[in-house]
Amino acid sequence: MPGPVLLSDIGNVLTFFDFSVAAQRVAERSPYPAEALSARLDHIKLPFENGDMDDDTFVAEAIAALEFAGTQEDFETIWCEIFTENLAMKSTLEPLVGKVPMKLLSNTSGLHKNYLLSTYDIFRPFSGGVYSYSAKCSKPGEEIFRVTIEELDLDPAQTFYIDDLEANIATAKRLGFQTHHYHHERHAGLEKELAAWAQKHGLTA
Repeated sequence: MPGPVLLSDIGNVLTFFDFSVAAQRVAERSPYPAEALSARLDHIKLPFENGDMDDDTFVAEAIAALEFAGTQEDFETIWCEIFTENLAMKSTLEPLVGKVPMKLLSNTSGLHKNYLLSTYDIFRPFSGGVYSYSAKCSKPGEEIFRVTIEELDLDPAQTFYIDDLEANIATAKRLGFQTHHYHHERHAGLEKELAAWAQKHGLTA
């Protein structure tokens, strides 16, 4: 039978991200200003995150759309170097490492997922996850949550799910997950709810 599991989103939960960092760097090698770059990629962002476009195709189309004067490797580096670890979250999760399985559920591309998991220590306790690019569906839709329940063998009633977006939390609640709507400025609230959940399931020392 499935037991307790901690399930977490990535962006603005485990790591923060700032696309403006990439936009500024790309603009240095593009005829378009930084503030115009996001709109020029709107037509490929969702297909990329939903797995309808592979990494190489996305990068090639992005380079073309932005008229980026650099290599594929240059663009991939810039596209990925937008993250920073949430150190408060890293400290909060540390006491639960080895006591409860930790899994990931994220709307993300393979390019970002591979970079994040290989770069930041905060992901070391996490074993497995479901990602929009490989699931071919995304949050806040119910389908990706149902895929997650099946693939990760979850009992929603015993799963503590953390996400920064209200729409994603609403879907998770409908499906019976225990949820926390996260914001880094209210980190103490997460610690309180997570501690109560851990105690309820006998995960504390």
